[in-house]
This record gives sequence, C-alpha cells and structure tokens, in this order.
Amino acid sequence: VQLQASGGGLVQPGGSLRLSCTTSGGGFILDYFALGWFRQAPGKEREGVSCISSTISGGESNTYYIDSVKGRFTISRNNGLNTVYLQMNSLKPEDAAVYYCARGPYCAGYVHGGEFGSWGRGTLVTVSS
Repeated sequence: VQLQASGGGLVQPGGSLRLSCTTSGGGFILDYFALGWFRQAPGKEREGVSCISSTISGGESNTYYIDSVKGRFTISRNNGLNTVYLQMNSLKPEDAAVYYCARGPYCAGYVHGGEFGSWGRGTLVTVSS
C-alpha cells in the first residue's frame, strides 16, 4: 500500500497549486500517522518540506514547515477522505521539484526523511514563466 501524490503542474512564479495525497489500494487509515510532504529537485537530495502530526490522540494536528516555505505553504489533512493536502502559494522557481508524500509515526526528523515510508509516485511541480 502506497501513498500517491497528485495535483502538480506548470505554474508561473507567484502562482499557486494544491497537491493532494491519498492511499492507493486502500489499506491503512491515515489518522494513525504523521504525514509529510517531501520534494526532490534534479541533482539534489530529497528534503522534507512540511509535516502534520497524527490526530489519533484527539485534538488538533501540529504542523511543521521548513524555513523556505513558511508563510507560503499550508499542510492540512482530511481524515474522513484519507487525504493530506499541500497548498502552495507564491511559488518560486526554486520550489520546482517532484513532490512526494509519505507517512511516519511522528514528525520529528522529517526534514531528512525520519522514519517515513510508504513512498509512492510523486507529482511534478514546475515553476517557470
């Protein structure tokens, strides 16, 4: 069972995209997991962009972002739809990459991958005029 990202495309600098991620083939329930968005640009290592904690303990999720996307990207989850989203605004050319989602037990260490897994097909984001 993997997580599949979608919603990528070509956008001009300053534009917006919303990425979605859900499970393929059914299986696990996302409520139990922290969910992360990651990206990998050509010639660069994969990096964690954002993470949202599990809601299984009740209460609201905690969200985390790397400095370069703070104030521009927003991560959210809809447990009823088993989906996690990444709203990306004010996109910059340096945001261009293949974006992936993955699940993990917690957000700690997500920037370098942490204990995230269930990697699936990513979605390509191109930012160009």
